Amino acid sequence: MKKRFFALALAMALVLTIPAVAAQDSVDNFVRSKTYTGQFPDLTAASTFYDNVTALYEYGLTVGKADGTFGPRDPLTVGQVVIFAGRIRSLYRAGDAEAGPGAHLGQPGEATALRYLRYLQAEGVIGTEFDQLLNTAATRAQVAHVLAGTLPEEALPPIHQDLVTQAYASRRFITDVTEYTPYYQDILDLYRTGVAVGSDATGSYLPDQPITRGAAAAMLTRMVDPDLRVTPDWDLGADAWSARGAAMGDLVSLGTYIAAPSTAAEMDESIRYMLSSNQNTLTLQYPSLSVVSARRVMEAALAAVKTYCEQCYNTVNCSFTASGTITLTFSAASAGDQILSYRDAAMEAAIAVHDSLWEDGIITPSMTDYEKARVYFTWICDNCVYDYSAEDSSLSHIAYNLFENGTAVCDGYTGAYNLLLKLEGIDCTALSNSSHIWTVATLDGTEYHIDTTWGDSGPAPNYSYFAMTAQESWQHHSW
Repeated sequence: MKKRFFALALAMALVLTIPAVAAQDSVDNFVRSKTYTGQFPDLTAASTFYDNVTALYEYGLTVGKADGTFGPRDPLTVGQVVIFAGRIRSLYRAGDAEAGPGAHLGQPGEATALRYLRYLQAEGVIGTEFDQLLNTAATRAQVAHVLAGTLPEEALPPIHQDLVTQAYASRRFITDVTEYTPYYQDILDLYRTGVAVGSDATGSYLPDQPITRGAAAAMLTRMVDPDLRVTPDWDLGADAWSARGAAMGDLVSLGTYIAAPSTAAEMDESIRYMLSSNQNTLTLQYPSLSVVSARRVMEAALAAVKTYCEQCYNTVNCSFTASGTITLTFSAASAGDQILSYRDAAMEAAIAVHDSLWEDGIITPSMTDYEKARVYFTWICDNCVYDYSAEDSSLSHIAYNLFENGTAVCDGYTGAYNLLLKLEGIDCTALSNSSHIWTVATLDGTEYHIDTTWGDSGPAPNYSYFAMTAQESWQHHSW
């Protein structure tokens, strides 16, 4: 009888020690399976990220560095964020932080981060953009790019969608992130999901700055633990959506001045340097210049400016010296010295349109970029007619004339439309061929071609020219 009781007790003990079967693709797999008891000697209770680093340990996502410390103030490398993200992804998918990466082992002796990189690539979280960067210090923008795709929306839902949309659209919060910032949508997703809150009262993200292991621990643990997620403390006011106070220069990412640009990318840097400063004059310096080489510089500068057609520049004049100094002065059509006042008037009118659509509830915080862009497409088509009488010197070639007089040709249509999109923080540019120009915009992460000119070719807006794929656009106008 005693033997039978012992056997029964042993069987019960064995049952109790069998681990629970992990769920597949479940947040229930995020369990604090360890207890932090001071394993990291460089982590004190007074450390800013103490709770986050201890949570990272307890969730089984870190055992610290090789020397036994965690290094909360040390810079995080790209390889390390890939490792952390791979563990979180694998824990969610299989209940084991190492199962997924473990299936992607490579050659003996290779860098540890490589198997996590291959795993995330196989899962479609990231591509090959970081293949050669694993040993470099990660920027905060790069961290956002990795983390934003690590978990699906059902595991990391957007809990601050409207708040972040309104705050960002107001241009009073997260002001250091624009549509030109690398991975800007991924950064905004971290705010929407409560993973990021910014570093100051205006929610600055500091996208180009390196990130410490402690600050990264805060983001990582907020992904797996809803109780650690944060809510921005932002006072939006009644008209947070208003674009009042925005200037043309605000719509261009800050470029780096290059005195002698020799490539299209370098010319774009110098042009953005000028535009972001709200200037219309750019002085460059080459070793020497001839009439032919000066003309080439002019043509390259004008091509760069036309991609920012919302800025209302489409002509350039130059003066140069034999020693190599060339001064480029940008204007538009017949505007001459009045161009700056035309730009101001176009901006004021665009802000009025933007604010009116928000105030009337035609645009709302819950709308996607795609939906907002469609509203502005409709507005352009409803409030402009094509100017068939326009000559090369006509103001119909710039956005000003569309807003002021209701007439435009393709570059006026495109400039006005892009101006409205950029007031919404939507990334867009202008693409042209020898006879036409239209918009290329990124809406909710997808690139589309949008032709407001041809969309306004009938009595009602023709939406077949809205949100075209590149292939569809090519059928209408090659480039």
